[in-house]
Amino acid sequence: MGILNVTPDSFSDGGRYAALEAALERAREMEAEGAAIIDVGGQSTRPGALTVDESIEIGRVVPVIEAIAARSKIAISIDTSRPNVMAAGVAAGACIINDVYALREPGARAVAAEAQVGVCLMHMQGEPRTMQDSPHYNDVVGEVMAFLSQERRACIEAGVASDAVALDPGFGFGKGLEHNLTLLRELRRFAALDAPLVVGVSRKSVIGKILGKTVHERLYGGLGLAALAVANGASIIRSHDVAPTLDAVRTVSAVLQGSATPGSAT
Repeated sequence: MGILNVTPDSFSDGGRYAALEAALERAREMEAEGAAIIDVGGQSTRPGALTVDESIEIGRVVPVIEAIAARSKIAISIDTSRPNVMAAGVAAGACIINDVYALREPGARAVAAEAQVGVCLMHMQGEPRTMQDSPHYNDVVGEVMAFLSQERRACIEAGVASDAVALDPGFGFGKGLEHNLTLLRELRRFAALDAPLVVGVSRKSVIGKILGKTVHERLYGGLGLAALAVANGASIIRSHDVAPTLDAVRTVSAVLQGSATPGSAT
Protein backbone atom coordinates (compact mmCIF):
# COMPACT_ATOMS: atom_id res chain seq x y z
CA MET A 1 0.00 0.00 0.00
CA GLY A 2 1.71 3.15 -1.25
CA ILE A 3 1.17 6.29 0.83
CA LEU A 4 0.04 9.41 -1.02
CA ASN A 5 -0.43 12.33 1.37
CA VAL A 6 -1.98 15.35 -0.33
CA THR A 7 -1.55 17.54 2.74
CA PRO A 8 0.76 20.45 3.53
CA ASP A 9 1.64 19.11 6.99
CA SER A 10 2.31 15.37 6.83
CA PHE A 11 5.20 14.39 9.12
CA SER A 12 7.22 12.91 6.25
CA ASP A 13 6.28 14.50 2.92
CA GLY A 14 4.07 17.45 3.78
CA GLY A 15 3.39 19.64 0.75
CA ARG A 16 5.28 17.55 -1.83
CA TYR A 17 2.13 16.16 -3.44
CA ALA A 18 -0.42 18.88 -2.68
CA ALA A 19 -0.62 19.86 -6.37
CA LEU A 20 -2.72 17.52 -8.52
CA GLU A 21 -0.06 16.81 -11.15
CA ALA A 22 2.57 16.08 -8.50
CA ALA A 23 0.17 13.71 -6.72
CA LEU A 24 -0.75 11.95 -9.96
CA GLU A 25 2.90 11.56 -10.95
CA ARG A 26 3.70 10.08 -7.53
CA ALA A 27 0.80 7.63 -7.91
CA ARG A 28 2.16 6.58 -11.30
CA GLU A 29 5.62 6.06 -9.79
CA MET A 30 4.31 3.92 -6.94
CA GLU A 31 2.21 1.79 -9.30
CA ALA A 32 5.24 1.28 -11.56
CA GLU A 33 7.27 0.30 -8.48
CA GLY A 34 4.74 -2.43 -7.69
CA ALA A 35 2.18 -0.94 -5.31
CA ALA A 36 -1.13 -2.83 -5.23
CA ILE A 37 -3.01 -0.03 -3.45
CA ILE A 38 -2.63 3.76 -3.45
CA ASP A 39 -3.71 5.24 -0.11
CA VAL A 40 -4.81 8.87 -0.54
CA GLY A 41 -5.06 11.09 2.53
CA GLY A 42 -6.05 14.73 2.87
CA GLN A 43 -5.89 15.17 6.67
CA SER A 44 -2.64 14.73 8.55
CA THR A 45 -2.76 12.34 11.51
CA ARG A 46 0.73 13.07 12.81
CA PRO A 47 1.01 13.82 16.56
CA GLY A 48 -0.21 17.37 17.17
CA ALA A 49 -1.92 17.68 13.79
CA LEU A 50 -4.73 20.20 13.55
CA THR A 51 -8.07 19.24 12.01
CA VAL A 52 -8.96 20.89 8.71
CA ASP A 53 -12.47 21.69 7.52
CA GLU A 54 -14.28 18.78 5.90
CA SER A 55 -14.73 20.68 2.64
CA ILE A 56 -10.97 21.27 2.46
CA GLU A 57 -10.26 17.57 2.98
CA ILE A 58 -12.72 16.63 0.23
CA GLY A 59 -11.21 19.25 -2.06
CA ARG A 60 -7.78 17.73 -1.55
CA VAL A 61 -8.58 14.06 -2.07
CA VAL A 62 -11.42 13.86 -4.61
CA PRO A 63 -9.58 15.34 -7.63
CA VAL A 64 -6.61 13.07 -6.94
CA ILE A 65 -8.72 9.93 -6.60
CA GLU A 66 -10.67 10.82 -9.76
CA ALA A 67 -7.48 11.41 -11.71
CA ILE A 68 -5.87 8.14 -10.58
CA ALA A 69 -9.06 6.16 -11.26
CA ALA A 70 -9.36 7.66 -14.74
CA ARG A 71 -5.85 6.55 -15.68
CA SER A 72 -5.39 3.26 -13.83
CA LYS A 73 -7.18 0.18 -12.51
CA ILE A 74 -5.07 0.13 -9.33
CA ALA A 75 -7.01 -0.16 -6.06
CA ILE A 76 -7.41 3.19 -4.30
CA SER A 77 -8.04 3.66 -0.61
CA ILE A 78 -9.30 6.84 1.01
CA ASP A 79 -7.52 7.58 4.27
CA THR A 80 -10.10 9.45 6.34
CA SER A 81 -12.29 9.27 9.44
CA ARG A 82 -15.15 11.45 8.21
CA PRO A 83 -18.23 9.77 6.72
CA ASN A 84 -18.83 12.52 4.14
CA VAL A 85 -15.23 12.32 2.97
CA MET A 86 -15.52 8.53 2.80
CA ALA A 87 -18.63 8.81 0.64
CA ALA A 88 -17.00 11.41 -1.62
CA GLY A 89 -13.85 9.33 -1.96
CA VAL A 90 -15.77 6.18 -2.86
CA ALA A 91 -17.88 8.11 -5.39
CA ALA A 92 -14.63 9.38 -6.93
CA GLY A 93 -13.25 5.87 -7.34
CA ALA A 94 -11.88 4.56 -4.03
CA CYS A 95 -12.67 0.93 -3.21
CA ILE A 96 -11.20 0.86 0.31
CA ILE A 97 -11.78 3.05 3.37
CA ASN A 98 -8.71 3.28 5.63
CA ASP A 99 -9.69 4.82 8.96
CA VAL A 100 -7.44 5.54 11.94
CA TYR A 101 -10.63 5.85 14.06
CA ALA A 102 -11.85 2.41 12.96
CA LEU A 103 -15.19 3.71 11.56
CA ARG A 104 -16.31 4.92 14.99
CA GLU A 105 -17.53 8.32 13.81
CA PRO A 106 -21.35 8.43 13.61
CA GLY A 107 -22.45 7.29 10.15
CA ALA A 108 -19.09 5.86 9.09
CA ARG A 109 -20.09 2.20 9.28
CA ALA A 110 -23.27 2.92 7.33
CA VAL A 111 -21.26 4.56 4.53
CA ALA A 112 -18.92 1.57 4.32
CA ALA A 113 -21.76 -0.93 4.40
CA GLU A 114 -23.79 0.86 1.74
CA ALA A 115 -20.77 1.30 -0.53
CA GLN A 116 -19.75 -2.37 -0.13
CA VAL A 117 -16.07 -1.48 -0.07
CA GLY A 118 -13.13 -2.88 1.82
CA VAL A 119 -12.25 -1.28 5.14
CA CYS A 120 -9.11 -1.05 7.25
CA LEU A 121 -9.74 -0.51 10.96
CA MET A 122 -6.85 0.91 12.97
CA HIS A 123 -6.28 1.06 16.71
CA MET A 124 -5.42 4.42 18.23
CA GLN A 125 -5.36 5.40 21.88
CA GLY A 126 -6.64 8.98 22.16
CA GLU A 127 -6.69 11.30 19.14
CA PRO A 128 -3.91 12.67 16.92
CA ARG A 129 -3.41 15.99 18.69
CA THR A 130 -2.63 14.40 22.07
CA MET A 131 -2.14 10.67 21.41
CA GLN A 132 1.58 10.68 22.20
CA ASP A 133 1.39 12.71 25.41
CA SER A 134 1.44 9.73 27.80
CA PRO A 135 0.09 6.50 26.30
CA HIS A 136 -0.49 3.75 28.86
CA TYR A 137 -1.46 0.08 28.63
CA ASN A 138 -1.57 -2.78 31.11
CA ASP A 139 -1.34 -5.31 28.25
CA VAL A 140 -0.77 -3.56 24.94
CA VAL A 141 -1.21 -6.62 22.72
CA GLY A 142 -4.30 -7.86 24.53
CA GLU A 143 -5.91 -4.42 24.63
CA VAL A 144 -5.24 -3.67 20.96
CA MET A 145 -6.52 -7.09 19.92
CA ALA A 146 -9.67 -6.70 22.00
CA PHE A 147 -10.36 -3.29 20.46
CA LEU A 148 -9.87 -4.51 16.89
CA SER A 149 -12.01 -7.59 17.48
CA GLN A 150 -14.80 -5.45 18.92
CA GLU A 151 -14.73 -2.91 16.09
CA ARG A 152 -14.59 -5.62 13.41
CA ARG A 153 -17.66 -7.23 14.94
CA ALA A 154 -19.47 -3.86 15.04
CA CYS A 155 -18.71 -3.29 11.34
CA ILE A 156 -20.00 -6.71 10.36
CA GLU A 157 -23.17 -6.16 12.39
CA ALA A 158 -23.61 -2.84 10.54
CA GLY A 159 -23.53 -4.65 7.19
CA VAL A 160 -19.85 -4.64 6.17
CA ALA A 161 -18.86 -8.00 4.67
CA SER A 162 -16.75 -10.07 7.05
CA ASP A 163 -14.13 -10.73 4.36
CA ALA A 164 -13.87 -7.01 3.56
CA VAL A 165 -12.29 -6.03 6.90
CA ALA A 166 -8.54 -5.64 7.47
CA LEU A 167 -7.02 -4.68 10.82
CA ASP A 168 -4.13 -2.38 11.73
CA PRO A 169 -2.52 -2.34 15.22
CA GLY A 170 -1.70 1.35 14.72
CA PHE A 171 2.04 1.59 15.27
CA GLY A 172 2.90 5.04 16.56
CA PHE A 173 -0.71 6.00 17.27
CA GLY A 174 -1.01 6.44 21.01
CA LYS A 175 1.91 4.13 21.73
CA GLY A 176 5.36 4.58 23.20
CA LEU A 177 8.55 2.88 22.04
CA GLU A 178 8.12 -0.20 24.24
CA HIS A 179 4.49 -0.58 23.16
CA ASN A 180 5.50 -0.54 19.50
CA LEU A 181 8.33 -3.01 20.04
CA THR A 182 6.06 -5.38 21.95
CA LEU A 183 3.41 -5.27 19.23
CA LEU A 184 5.99 -6.04 16.55
CA ARG A 185 7.56 -8.83 18.58
CA GLU A 186 4.18 -10.46 19.27
CA LEU A 187 2.50 -9.72 15.94
CA ARG A 188 1.74 -13.39 15.33
CA ARG A 189 -0.87 -13.26 18.08
CA PHE A 190 -3.07 -11.13 15.81
CA ALA A 191 -3.64 -14.16 13.57
CA ALA A 192 -6.29 -15.18 16.12
CA LEU A 193 -8.46 -12.30 14.84
CA ASP A 194 -8.82 -14.08 11.48
CA ALA A 195 -8.48 -10.95 9.32
CA PRO A 196 -5.77 -9.55 7.04
CA LEU A 197 -3.25 -7.54 9.04
CA VAL A 198 -2.04 -4.13 7.85
CA VAL A 199 1.25 -2.78 9.21
CA GLY A 200 2.48 0.78 8.73
CA VAL A 201 5.87 1.62 10.22
CA SER A 202 7.36 3.55 7.30
CA ARG A 203 9.61 6.42 8.50
CA LYS A 204 7.93 6.42 11.92
CA SER A 205 9.43 7.65 15.16
CA VAL A 206 9.93 4.14 16.51
CA ILE A 207 12.73 3.80 13.93
CA GLY A 208 14.15 7.19 14.85
CA LYS A 209 14.20 6.28 18.55
CA ILE A 210 15.98 2.99 17.89
CA LEU A 211 18.56 4.38 15.44
CA GLY A 212 18.73 8.07 16.29
CA LYS A 213 17.81 8.93 12.68
CA THR A 214 15.79 11.81 11.23
CA VAL A 215 12.59 11.08 9.31
CA HIS A 216 14.36 10.95 5.93
CA GLU A 217 17.11 8.64 7.23
CA ARG A 218 14.79 5.80 8.30
CA LEU A 219 14.48 3.76 5.10
CA TYR A 220 16.69 0.84 6.12
CA GLY A 221 15.19 0.59 9.57
CA GLY A 222 11.74 0.61 8.00
CA LEU A 223 12.70 -2.19 5.62
CA GLY A 224 13.83 -4.29 8.55
CA LEU A 225 10.54 -3.78 10.36
CA ALA A 226 8.51 -4.44 7.18
CA ALA A 227 10.35 -7.72 6.65
CA LEU A 228 9.79 -8.69 10.28
CA ALA A 229 6.09 -7.82 10.01
CA VAL A 230 5.64 -10.03 6.92
CA ALA A 231 7.49 -12.90 8.60
CA ASN A 232 5.11 -12.51 11.56
CA GLY A 233 1.91 -12.56 9.53
CA ALA A 234 1.27 -9.11 8.04
CA SER A 235 -0.66 -9.20 4.75
CA ILE A 236 -0.37 -5.53 3.72
CA ILE A 237 2.57 -3.18 4.27
CA ARG A 238 1.78 0.54 4.14
CA SER A 239 4.85 2.45 2.99
CA HIS A 240 6.19 5.69 1.55
CA ASP A 241 9.01 3.75 -0.15
CA VAL A 242 7.31 1.20 -2.40
CA ALA A 243 10.16 -0.23 -4.50
CA PRO A 244 12.64 -1.09 -1.72
CA THR A 245 9.85 -2.25 0.59
CA LEU A 246 8.50 -4.57 -2.09
CA ASP A 247 11.99 -6.02 -2.58
CA ALA A 248 12.20 -6.75 1.15
CA VAL A 249 8.71 -8.24 1.24
CA ARG A 250 9.27 -10.45 -1.83
CA THR A 251 12.55 -11.72 -0.46
CA VAL A 252 11.06 -12.67 2.88
CA SER A 253 8.01 -14.20 1.19
CA ALA A 254 10.24 -16.35 -1.01
CA VAL A 255 11.96 -17.74 2.07
CA LEU A 256 8.65 -18.39 3.85
CA GLN A 257 7.04 -20.01 0.81
CA GLY A 258 10.11 -21.90 -0.34
CA SER A 259 10.03 -20.43 -3.84
CA ALA A 260 10.84 -17.16 -5.60
CA THR A 261 8.07 -14.81 -6.69
CA PRO A 262 7.29 -14.55 -10.44
CA GLY A 263 9.55 -12.11 -12.25
CA SER A 264 12.36 -12.25 -9.71
CA ALA A 265 15.94 -12.20 -10.92
CA THR A 266 17.76 -15.53 -11.30
